[in-house]
Amino acid sequence: MTRRQVDPSEIVDRRSPREVLSHEHIWQGRVFGLDEDVVRVVDGQPAVVRQYLAHPGAVGIVALRGEPGAEEVLLERQYRHPVGAELWEIPAGLLDIAGEDHLVAAQRELREETDLEAERWDVLVDYFTSPGGSSESIRIYLARDVHAVPTPFPREAEEADMLETWVDLDRAVEAVLAGRLHNPSAVAGILATAAARARDWEPLRPLDAPWLR
Repeated sequence: MTRRQVDPSEIVDRRSPREVLSHEHIWQGRVFGLDEDVVRVVDGQPAVVRQYLAHPGAVGIVALRGEPGAEEVLLERQYRHPVGAELWEIPAGLLDIAGEDHLVAAQRELREETDLEAERWDVLVDYFTSPGGSSESIRIYLARDVHAVPTPFPREAEEADMLETWVDLDRAVEAVLAGRLHNPSAVAGILATAAARARDWEPLRPLDAPWLR
């Protein structure tokens, strides 16, 4: 490991592919698959085997309403079987429609999950859910000036009994820091929204901002 002082302007994630000696798609499920690569990570060192979930990616939405300084964020409680828990989350969905624009996907998910539309959209935060073992990347949008759609969307499976509530943004931040919330999109989205508000929304990026995915 090399250690040196780095200028803050250099703290930027970058695409940096390595030589893949072989690639195998081991298994395909309904949502994601399992891939295995033999990859040379460091020049002059032996190649290594890496298995990871091949995931299409997803979008999340922080829906915000309320007067400045008293904003509320929309949260949904949904059962998640892999962890056997009901989690408070923000609206989100897979990028599983080929060729669909990312913003259109976010608008669709907000409408389908919450019966809401928004007049103002901004890019809030991007992240990899588990970069050591999955290719899944999520972009979270901030949706403001929300209003209800005239026709509710029918829901099924885990979404059929979701509980939905508006929470004061400051109280949501308290819930994150107290360890009461565990969904990564909710945690990242709530904290990023609070940080953006503290800077009068200046850090928000345009809808065509680059996405490392």
